[in-house]
Amino acid sequence: MASAKYIFVTGGVTSSLGKGIIAASLGNLLQARGYRVTIQKFDPYINVDPGTLNPYEHGECFVTDDGAETDLDLGHYERFLNIRTSQDNNVTTGRIYYDVITKERRGDYLGKTVQVIPHITDEIKRNFFKLGETGDYDIVITEIGGCVGDIESLPFIEAVRQARWDVGESNCLVVHLTLIPYLSAAKELKTKPTQHSVKQLLEAGIQPDILVCRTEKPLPNDIRKKLALFCNVQLNSVIEARDAETIYDVPMLMRKEKLDERVLTKLRLPHKEQPEIDDWRKFLSRVKNPTNEVNIGLVGKYVELPDAYKSIAEAFIHAGAHQECKVNVHWISSETISPKTVHRTLRDMDGILVAPGFGERGIEGKIEAIRYVRENDIPFFGICLGMQCAVVEFARNVLGLEGAASSEMDKGTPHPVIDLMEDQKNIQDYGGTMRLGAYDCKLKKGTKSYNAYQTANIKERHRHRYEFNNKYLKEFDEAGMKAAGTNPDSGLVEIMEIVKHPYFVGVQFHPELKSTVMNPHPLFISFIDAVVKSKKN
Repeated sequence: MASAKYIFVTGGVTSSLGKGIIAASLGNLLQARGYRVTIQKFDPYINVDPGTLNPYEHGECFVTDDGAETDLDLGHYERFLNIRTSQDNNVTTGRIYYDVITKERRGDYLGKTVQVIPHITDEIKRNFFKLGETGDYDIVITEIGGCVGDIESLPFIEAVRQARWDVGESNCLVVHLTLIPYLSAAKELKTKPTQHSVKQLLEAGIQPDILVCRTEKPLPNDIRKKLALFCNVQLNSVIEARDAETIYDVPMLMRKEKLDERVLTKLRLPHKEQPEIDDWRKFLSRVKNPTNEVNIGLVGKYVELPDAYKSIAEAFIHAGAHQECKVNVHWISSETISPKTVHRTLRDMDGILVAPGFGERGIEGKIEAIRYVRENDIPFFGICLGMQCAVVEFARNVLGLEGAASSEMDKGTPHPVIDLMEDQKNIQDYGGTMRLGAYDCKLKKGTKSYNAYQTANIKERHRHRYEFNNKYLKEFDEAGMKAAGTNPDSGLVEIMEIVKHPYFVGVQFHPELKSTVMNPHPLFISFIDAVVKSKKN
């Protein structure tokens, strides 16, 4: 079981402190020292996965190559470590209980009374150690979602306590992320919330090894000493995590605070070699010193919560840095767009991305935005539902197919140019039943997509039920909107492009999910390139 070393990241005082960013930054630094690292997220909610959650509840749903619908923190893990995660990297309370109950019904427990301890905690630990036992990793970082003290987190915290016994102290450590609030009236930083948070951990039987303290102000030495004394940690294990200009600064800040060195010392791993972080520094330099600047309108229905489109926003940063271009993303609600408002809303945008989503709310606004950019030669990029809206707009306004629509929005449409896949028509359950994960796509040479990828065979991640209706493919092709990419096995259309347009590309998949700091996505790079050229002209 101790073939890998295990790091557990817990959080206290409040949620949304950035456990995922700290975990990803630590993983990045350990990886830069030559260690094989993976990160997993354990979420205490009872949903089996985030697939059926409204984006306003939990931000975007991140999809892995193997079709797992996961927490958005897995996106950070992939972007920071340039690795691929899987079903095993995100586990919820719902999945733990589902698996235990399945075993109980099958008779695996031989008639025993099934209880939280040991059965639930054993199942949690089995998932803790699953990736570490593959032999593929030296270090497994596990982020425990929620806040210490939450009722739903208790079985996870107990499992962490037991895990330390199972693998031994030199093979396991706990990093506790906490908040040091600044009271402006008193003009001082307060340590009491952190003291209480650590006390709750101690009551659960866990002594944190390292404290990472989120703070607006620098942590003076007397505050660090106080935290070390009252929280029973070494002084050099009190780490300052100041608010950063960008999340991509955090690995550098953690390096400055020597978080990686403290971790390796406690895990008794060598750390004489300095981390190779020159490429990361170059990326940060390009982010902060752009030579161009463009304004992109992101048209969607969940724009009040940017986390709903987190991977798209980050993909723009990656591609922008690659092109030495600052990408200003303007969040535009599709519900505010109509034939009367579209010009006023979009006239200052250099390019438009129409975002993915589900349901009919805001659909007509997206279609109107697409008509505007198509007629005015403004670079356009449509993702999933954005591509489907482009197809509907073209069918109505170019092909003259009155009432054309997606059958998702209009069951009685005379022209279902977007329709339900045959194997989806009798599905009743919504969880995990879509076309999910990575599928092959063959690109046509000479298309914008082929020029972006520089290869004919690609594999991209999907999350949808509805597809382009191939009955209309010939009409679209003859009118100038062509299938630039198709699935070689099913013939399903993956990419639609308008040939006589500066840049008009709609994709059925989610390219943003595969964009990382070290490998920006080709389609985002080509889109930004087209926007920069269009703006200059």
